[in-house]
Amino acid sequence: MLRFLITITLITSISFLFAQKTVPSVELRTLEGQTVNIQDYAENGKITIMSFWATWCSPCKKELDALMDFYPEWKEKYDLELLAITTDDARGLPKVKSIVQQKQWEYEILSDVKQDLQNAMSFRAIPQTFILNKEGEIVYSHSAYVPGDEYELDEKIKEIAGM
Repeated sequence: MLRFLITITLITSISFLFAQKTVPSVELRTLEGQTVNIQDYAENGKITIMSFWATWCSPCKKELDALMDFYPEWKEKYDLELLAITTDDARGLPKVKSIVQQKQWEYEILSDVKQDLQNAMSFRAIPQTFILNKEGEIVYSHSAYVPGDEYELDEKIKEIAGM
């Protein structure tokens, strides 16, 4: 009986995670301190990449560096937008601007200081990357980063764009 209950609980939990097809309504801040709702980006009619990162996360920064090689082409060819969402807490947040400037990332940088969006989307580890189609549905998710993952992401974007 216990095994049955554990199995049902596990199946229900997994089903819930995979059932989430849209981005929840959560307010984040820009680096300039403006409040924005993440759904505004999900509903912008563009393919959107949401990449969660932090200043202390070396693989996160490596992934965002690697994506910078693709981003100008994606932006032009697919009308794509990339959101680099930092999960740094209030102590780490002051480091974000200088890292972004140093790395010359052209992405829209948003801050999830209290990890409200991270919690609402039910993940813990970063880097975590999601792709939203033009309708704002989550169509791809990937956690961690190893060199070469950006090519898989490129293929997924081509597939989503129908090319």
